[in-house]
Amino acid sequence: MGAQDVREVFAGLYGTEPDGVWAAPGRVNLIGEHTDYNDGFVMPFALPHTALAAVSRRTDGRLRLHSADVEGGVAELDLAALAPGSDDDWTAYPAGVVWALREAGHTITGADVHLASTVPTGAGLSSSAALEVVVALALNDLYDLGLARWQLARLCQRAENIYVGAPTGIMDQTASACCEAGHALFLDTRDLSQKQIPFDLAAEGLRLLVVDTQVKHAHSGGEYGKRRAGCEKGAALLGVDALRDIPFADLDAALARLGDEEEVRRLVRHVVTEDARVERVVSLLESGDPRAIGPVLTEGHASLRDDFRVSCPELDLVVDTAVTAGALGARMTGGGFGGSAIVLTLATEVDTITKTVEEAFATAGFTAPRVFEAIPSQGAHRVP
Repeated sequence: MGAQDVREVFAGLYGTEPDGVWAAPGRVNLIGEHTDYNDGFVMPFALPHTALAAVSRRTDGRLRLHSADVEGGVAELDLAALAPGSDDDWTAYPAGVVWALREAGHTITGADVHLASTVPTGAGLSSSAALEVVVALALNDLYDLGLARWQLARLCQRAENIYVGAPTGIMDQTASACCEAGHALFLDTRDLSQKQIPFDLAAEGLRLLVVDTQVKHAHSGGEYGKRRAGCEKGAALLGVDALRDIPFADLDAALARLGDEEEVRRLVRHVVTEDARVERVVSLLESGDPRAIGPVLTEGHASLRDDFRVSCPELDLVVDTAVTAGALGARMTGGGFGGSAIVLTLATEVDTITKTVEEAFATAGFTAPRVFEAIPSQGAHRVP
């Protein structure tokens, strides 16, 4: 569904043309998993898959929401009644953004919204962040709020953390709001400083595949929260504000100080080594050696599997099969417990690796995966 389709559906729903159409992408995280809520480093890039929103202002304190991707009619909400925990449906994501903007002191008097998304849900590709960011950008433009992209990302994170109740970090919303085509975003989640790193794999004869395992995950589930709480416990035991503050060179000493806190030790080890992996990937890409990031990706998967324990048999099968079949590297991406893996490969090996992974899934009796190429794309924008 394109921008014109969204406009036409909006007109059919609400009886008038929208004030505009906006787009915000999903994302793939190249490296830096579960580091964002530890004030660490991440490196996402935007996908060509986007959430589209046709939006018009209202002046009567009402919020009307409709999605092409969810069964049901238009949901109508009272802005004054928006409150955390009041909504456990998909509407919590856009409504949460309106709540966060109003709570921050911005005047929003209502909106009509129609949404349609091509970002796969439950695949670890930030479908929820795309919904949040596209609504935030539309309201920022329509109400002349003057907020910078990083500020919109912060408000969207607050909507997801407080209104929806999912304890996610800042990466997903920042990636959707701020990424640039042809680049990966090196983001310091502590101060939100950003650096766009050129990431043109095609020019090097490479491809990055996304393998959606079709295993759905839910960030608001308890396991994600347990990992986050464990990281916070580790930081408290080590006397630092966040695990970001443990230098890689001091990791062994820090782990020794944790004594018999085995679970916390594993979480700390992953976060500290993962931050170091992000910095290694940045260095390799800036030096013009993208092939060399492959083994770093695979190392990251082993850490997520063994230390953070957020992988699953389907994700492990993708990584093991792809690397055995000749991929340069592979790892799970996203929060884990399902979702997607990424595979770095020579362009000439794409068909072979795709077929081998699909056959491995069939042999294991798993649902057939969805495989597509990840192309670094444009962040959130207004559609002409």
